Amino acid sequence: MRIKLDENLPFSLSSTLKSLGHDVHTVIEQDLVGCSDSEIWAAVQKEGHFLITQDLDFSDVRRFTPGGHHGLLLARLRSPDRGSLARRVEQVFRGEQVDDWEGCFVVATERKIRVLRPS
Repeated sequence: MRIKLDENLPFSLSSTLKSLGHDVHTVIEQDLVGCSDSEIWAAVQKEGHFLITQDLDFSDVRRFTPGGHHGLLLARLRSPDRGSLARRVEQVFRGEQVDDWEGCFVVATERKIRVLRPS
């Protein structure tokens, strides 16, 4: 899977996901830090990446309708410290069929994963 990590996620997650066989790039590596969400979204879509973020600006499923993009994982943890975020995303990518998430809107909490698929 081609993945873009938003700047609000631990940079170390890039190495973890690469070790699982994914093509991972970060907003930081691509000099998109401080860009607006719409600029980041446009870059992610142009490059065909699946975005992983915890930014609530990406939480509106009506705006980010499944099938209208390359995929989005929104991490929603109660205590989103960097270690918890890294562990939860790694757990999701180790335990789920993430390669089937092309075009999906996915929300991961501490206990659940909700996958909204294209119609």
